[in-house]
Order: sequence, then structure tokens, then C-alpha cells
Amino acid sequence: MIGGAAALALSSLTSSPSQAAAKIQRLVSPGGIEAWFVQDATVPLIAMEYAFGGGASQDPPAKPGVGNMVASLLDEGSGDLDSKTFHERLDRRAIELSFSSSRDSFRGSLRMLKENKDEAFELLHSALSAPRFDGTDVERIRNQVLSSLRRDSTNPTSLAGRKFLEVAFGDHPYGRPANGTLASVPTINVADLRDYVARVIAKDTLRIAVVGDVDPDTLGRLLDKTFGGLQAKAKLTPVADVVAAKPPQRAFIPLDVPQTVVTFGGPGILRHDPDFMAGYVVNHILGGGGLSSRLYREVREKRGLAYSVYESLMWMKHSALFIGNTGTRADRAGETVDAIEQEVRRIAGEGPTQKELDDAKSYLKGSQMLALDTSSKLAQALLQYQLDKLPIDYIEKRNALVDAVTLEDARRVSKRLWGQGLLTAIVGRAPQAAAQPAAAPKAN
Repeated sequence: MIGGAAALALSSLTSSPSQAAAKIQRLVSPGGIEAWFVQDATVPLIAMEYAFGGGASQDPPAKPGVGNMVASLLDEGSGDLDSKTFHERLDRRAIELSFSSSRDSFRGSLRMLKENKDEAFELLHSALSAPRFDGTDVERIRNQVLSSLRRDSTNPTSLAGRKFLEVAFGDHPYGRPANGTLASVPTINVADLRDYVARVIAKDTLRIAVVGDVDPDTLGRLLDKTFGGLQAKAKLTPVADVVAAKPPQRAFIPLDVPQTVVTFGGPGILRHDPDFMAGYVVNHILGGGGLSSRLYREVREKRGLAYSVYESLMWMKHSALFIGNTGTRADRAGETVDAIEQEVRRIAGEGPTQKELDDAKSYLKGSQMLALDTSSKLAQALLQYQLDKLPIDYIEKRNALVDAVTLEDARRVSKRLWGQGLLTAIVGRAPQAAAQPAAAPKAN
């Protein structure tokens, strides 16, 4: 993280690399580090996104939250630099450096002005290869995580999301909270953090995307200096494939808050499934299209039950979901759930209309480049394409894949996605007869 005038200097530079997107190179450094790379000199900025396989699924079963703690601590000092000195160097050079732990990967992000690239990559190398995990920093970050978890314990949206994943995945790693629990986080020690780094931070699972004002030879040198010294192979615990629990199921958590929150969903479609793009298009029609979606129209516009309602596809390495969320008055929660279920049944039974399909395809094609209008967004997309095992020319092929979805495809996949009904987690005041607690199933 960076602050002050330095942050303004960096954030004000936004590249528009839509033309450059067609010039994606597969760069291999002299030391064998591979990256997808777009050279773009529009502004003197470099953005890099990268990921190691692992993520929260590599947390010890009894200690969820280890990866999240590591992500929060890697920029808290390394080598002979304590936390204060490390952050001062980042701030002085307007370098943005951050880490995160998702379900399947441990990710990092680095942004810098071109003139500060050597120091930026040097600090990243130090953070990855020689993290300090000083006791005072560990306790400070632990207290921050616990404070956040305590807030989540009374936040209906957080509780509904957590309960939904418990119902969907049971005791599978995907069913555990990535940020940890109030019980697990106090038990995480420095040995756990170092063990996680030793198992996860390795070259064989590393994926990198770089967009910006740097030439290939210089980038190759920087990648070797940054990642070349890491261990060759990760020591990951195998994670089983899992299908989310079969709907319909409902779970209810009583909480004395003014607004009841509903999280709903069910088994989704894996990214490499031939039906994925059809699912992506019809999902836009049902709940992913914002103000134009069926759910928004039925729940918000026609009935005034909620301020917003959305639904999206969520795909992971070993499973997939569709998942949605809304919030409503406690006395109208039952009516809201009924309206959502009715609309889900309707699209499962009938599919979309030809006009809905045409409008969705037009929107999804037109919004593609708008979604990639900065160096950072393009780098994030190129990293995700690698994690999803898509071809390097996917950006060029995507619109044709959208266009190829037929009305027959859309209707068939609508039934596949939504024909079984919903898993629903409801958090709020009024327990309803239709929302009795459901036991979390065992993972498949």
C-alpha cells in the first residue's frame, strides 16, 4: 500500500492498452521464468500480476486463515528491512505492492513508475524470499484480522456467505473460511507461516502477467532476479474435486438486525466445461446484468422488495457455483426468497427469449475492452486466463465464442444450472417456517 502525494502520482496514470491487447507475447526469461507480456509505452507505468498455486486450500484443516495471514505479513519487512523501513521505501518510490490468498492461488500485485522498476522488483524479491515475520508485526496483523472477524460475526452479509459455503461444500477446503475464524487465528504461529511459504512459494506453479513500459530483455532480467532464486517445486497438499451440495436446501441464522440478507446459489459450471460460455451468457440475463437482469426487474422494479439483487458464476479449480445475494426488510424476506425462486424456476423451464439472448451477447461483446482499459486490469485478466488454462489469444477469440451461443444452448444450460432449485442461506430477525436450519452435507 502507498499513501499521500506519491499515490496520487501513480493512480493518475491510467493506460488504455486495448490496442496492445492484441500483442500479447509469451516471454521466457534467460532463467526460464515465463510470463505473458504486453509492451505498452502509453504511460511510464508497469503493472505485474502473478500467482502461485495453493491459496487458502493449502491452509492446515485445523487452522484456516494461515494463507491470509501470510499475505498480510509479506510486506511487513524482509531481510534486513523492518516493517517501517520497508514501507518507507515503497512510499518514497510510489510502489504499490500487495498480496492476497484466494481459494486456489496465492497472488501478488506490483505497480510502479518505469523509473522505479529496479527497486520495486528488488523489494518484491526480498518479500518473497526473506520474509521476517517479526513477532510484533505478527501480533499487530493478527489483531487486525481478529477485529475484522469480530465485525463479520455480526454482519449479516458475511454470515450468509460463510453459511452458504458451509452448506455447499461441507468439510471440503472450499467450505472453510479463507480469512480464518475467531478460534483458528489465535492459534496460528510463526512456524505455520514459514511452513506455508516453504510449501507454496515455488516456481513450478508460478504464473505471471506484465503490462507496461518495459522492453522484453529488461523484463526478463527483472523476472530472473525476482523469482529465479525461489525453490523449484511446491509441496502442495492435494485438493479433491467436489460438486456443491444438491439443491434445494435452506439454512437460517437468527440475527437481530433491521435487514435480512439472503445468499442463494447452487452447483455451477467449471471454466473448461463446453457449456461455460452459454452459462456465462444466460447468467447475465438472470442476475449478472445489473439493472437489466431478470432478478433486478422482478425483485426490485416490480415488487420493491430489495434495493439490489445480483447473481454471478463463480468457478474454482476443483468446483463451481452460481451465487447471488440480496437484502430486504425482515417482514418481506419470505416474499423475496419466493420471488427469486420463481424467477429461477421460470428461466430453468423456459430459458431466455431470443431478444434477451441477443441483448446479452451484444452487451458482453461491447463491454470486453472497457473491462481491460488500464494496464492493471489487463494484467489481472491475463493472469486469470493463465490460471484458467485459456490460450494466449483468448481475448481475440472471446467475442466469437459469445456469438456462437445459440438459443438452444441457452435454454439447455439454463435448465442445467437452475433446474434443481437453490441452496439458500438467510440471516436476519424473523425465523420463518420455510427457512429451518439445514445440516451441512459432507463433501462429495
